[in-house]
Amino acid sequence: MAIRRSTAKRQGLPSVVQLRLAPTPPQADALNAAILVCNQAATYISRLAWQQRTFTVLELHRLAHHPVRAQAAGLGAQAAVRAIARVAGAYANRRATKKRAHIFRPHGAIPYDARLMSWNRDARVVSLWTPTGRVHVSYSGREEDLKAVDTLPLGEADLICRRGVWLLQVTVTLPKPAAREPVNGYLGVDQGVANLAVTSDGVVLPGPALPGPIQGNGHVRALRERRHRQRRRLQKKGTPAARRVLRRLSGREHRMMTDLNHQISKFVVREAERTGRGIALEDLQGIRGRVRAHRLQRRTLHGWAFAQMIEFTRCKAARAGIAFTLVDPAYTSQACPECGWTSRANRPARGRFVCTRCGLAGHADHIAARNIAQRGVAGRAVVNQPHATGLPSARRDRESKPPASTGGS
Repeated sequence: MAIRRSTAKRQGLPSVVQLRLAPTPPQADALNAAILVCNQAATYISRLAWQQRTFTVLELHRLAHHPVRAQAAGLGAQAAVRAIARVAGAYANRRATKKRAHIFRPHGAIPYDARLMSWNRDARVVSLWTPTGRVHVSYSGREEDLKAVDTLPLGEADLICRRGVWLLQVTVTLPKPAAREPVNGYLGVDQGVANLAVTSDGVVLPGPALPGPIQGNGHVRALRERRHRQRRRLQKKGTPAARRVLRRLSGREHRMMTDLNHQISKFVVREAERTGRGIALEDLQGIRGRVRAHRLQRRTLHGWAFAQMIEFTRCKAARAGIAFTLVDPAYTSQACPECGWTSRANRPARGRFVCTRCGLAGHADHIAARNIAQRGVAGRAVVNQPHATGLPSARRDRESKPPASTGGS
């Protein structure tokens, strides 16, 4: 989803609500035309940016704004601005890994900002820009989503057509509570492939602590492996009937993992709130580039949605006013939380930890979660450590800088 949230971050906590649109057939045709023309414009800008090696928003605007409006019939000025921003965002984090220009799907989601849409909350109608003029479409949704749209500040939105159903995903700004002091320490959470999450209290997630039909991590692996074999078999078959089944099954595993990550993050935040603790997770950014896996394990590693669970936990902790921190993941599963001895010999097996110095034994993931919790406490202590001068950190840093040179001898 390509919603920009800079304004929401300055004012409070961003969140996304989903509304279902009910356009008439002429309105649906106009919305479909808007999606097609905006995605064609974004692809045109992307190719131009790749040829000229121009990827920042300002330079890309100077390069492409007038050419894309001349090339795409019906494209408005603000729609062109949003298309340029989409292209710049697509290249912002992945330019080094791309070997060709980024192509936008013809029927992919397109962004709307305040200049492209307006709201009539009393009538529950939203006005949306299209190449043929504004359309006024009624919307509906869950009661809590409608209440959020009626009462909270609204940001940008994404227009999506999913199998004939028109959706509008809108950012809203939630009030941001102050984070409470973690008086009882931190709840550490170790993430892994064999076990999606293990807390420092020894709870393995997913498991009996979570509701739903998923019985545990073994059940999750079996479901993912079965669906992988099913997709591979249907792709190899390649008949129209097989492609219809693939379309029907598309996104099922993604939805399952997203639901699991939501359940795990909810449990962790609820437990931290109940016990007056903060939450500590490992900082796993860039792990796919650092870890070398056997070719038979690469699919499992690259399908591991650890970043999503971290983001879900971070957002839910912020809404609940719970302290959240990411710690260094180095040697968390090889260090002893009792005596501090770190050695590879402490791991005689994948799931077992035995300290070669003090003899502490336990499940390796539980030991890692305990180390993560301790690192969260240590990191908090360093941040809050007083200085001998008694000055606040920002003032101390400012006053410790040497005076700027005036240019004289």
